[in-house]
Amino acid sequence: MARNILILGASYGSLLATKLLMAGHNVTLVCRKKTADLINREGTEVRIQLRGEPTHRSILSRDLPGKLDATPPENVDVSRYDLVGLAMQEPQYTNHTIRVLMIKIAAARLPCLSIMNMPPLPYLKRIPGLAGMDLEEAYTNAGVWERFEPGLMSLCSPDPQAFRPPDEEANVLHVGLPTNFKAATFEDEAHNRLLRELEADIDAVKLDGQDVPVKLKVFDSLFVPLAKWSMLLTGNYRCITPEDPQSIREAVHNDLALSQSIYEHVDAVARRLGADPQDQVPFEKYAKAAEGLLKPSSAARAVASGAPFIERVDLLVKLIAHQIEMPNAEIDRTVEVVDRKLGDRIL
Repeated sequence: MARNILILGASYGSLLATKLLMAGHNVTLVCRKKTADLINREGTEVRIQLRGEPTHRSILSRDLPGKLDATPPENVDVSRYDLVGLAMQEPQYTNHTIRVLMIKIAAARLPCLSIMNMPPLPYLKRIPGLAGMDLEEAYTNAGVWERFEPGLMSLCSPDPQAFRPPDEEANVLHVGLPTNFKAATFEDEAHNRLLRELEADIDAVKLDGQDVPVKLKVFDSLFVPLAKWSMLLTGNYRCITPEDPQSIREAVHNDLALSQSIYEHVDAVARRLGADPQDQVPFEKYAKAAEGLLKPSSAARAVASGAPFIERVDLLVKLIAHQIEMPNAEIDRTVEVVDRKLGDRIL
């Protein structure tokens, strides 16, 4: 049965959308009107490399069995949808029209699957060790999330790396690292059945008889998506330097021992909160993947281009680490660098 999925964010969100469209589901992308008009006219193009092939394939939404449309947020009818995907950068949810849409989504009690690096606050409230913590400082506007029921919020570890090529139109996405979305379950088993249905449908998709990377994998543990924190604190945020941004590869491999110590400390923070070591990704596997990440992270590129706000997983992890008495000088230093580059005066 074709499901109707609403995805907020047409850039990174088009990757998940393409996988759903390939599986025969219908997707609406929420974005600016200019981008929506482009997508409704030409569709989307996601470039992805299949295993064993030397170059990327272009997967065009207009060739796929599912139906795609795009719309600005003020035109969304939330009653049409079975699931909402949250794929915008966390600061974007403070936009007035997005906030109005978020109020409608919360009121409709739609299950929400986030593929943001920054975990929505309602999701963190599902973790007993975090439920009572003061973490709002890490969010651009924590009030965006206050109407959402924690049990209706799930989180993916957004491990796939993708970007809009700077010389291309806004409907094109290039996948640099085609790994999986690893999703935690919801509280309601009916919503979990939907997640697992989507997981199975995406897994079954073939392209010219070949498997297509970037799967949706569902896990019972709430901590599996938090494995991304170690990667973000070791690589992505350390791309932001007092001078020009550096690549993820440079951030990780310029001092591999230091990188490993940061990575393992963030893993230890997650385990203190209740994560099982099986929930986490070994440093060696991450370091190997980072060898191929030759561009600065999206956060570093945003800071370099003058963005006033970015997702602050670095600050979130620092706040958690301090509140459970596991501070780390390198994490604190990273937060200080990002604060300074953004012009904040938090510290």
